[in-house]
Amino acid sequence: MTVETGDTSPLSAALTFYSQERDAAAARARKQLGVNELEANAMSYLAKNPGARPSELASYLRVTSAGITTMVERLVRREILRREADQVDRRVNHIHLAVDIEKEPWSQLVLFDATCRQLIAHLDPKVEADFADFLRHATLAAREEAARVDRAVA
Repeated sequence: MTVETGDTSPLSAALTFYSQERDAAAARARKQLGVNELEANAMSYLAKNPGARPSELASYLRVTSAGITTMVERLVRREILRREADQVDRRVNHIHLAVDIEKEPWSQLVLFDATCRQLIAHLDPKVEADFADFLRHATLAAREEAARVDRAVA
């Protein structure tokens, strides 16, 4: 059993440690950039979906359109995001990152993930595939169990 987590499984303890360290890297990046977790999630979404409409971002983050408008305006003023009007319908805005999340300070998380990817690249492909299958299965099972408990409480 590890003192930090109380886990009896070395694998479970290692996964908990990874999760905690990744969360810590993300928290350092958010602190350095001066954004909260919701804003950081918006930035991450926009890095993968440049030009998203505010309604798409609101849906992804599960917040109201008013909440998105306020957050986007705040990040535009801070030059973290930028808006572009649609070429066809000028009433429609598309949101883009105005900062490069591959560079400091956001790179704290990027570097953490890149280091992990480099280490994973050295794994035997069969070991990697089996481990990925195991993690996917375990995560889905845990999510389903949590949903079952949520339904029983509701």
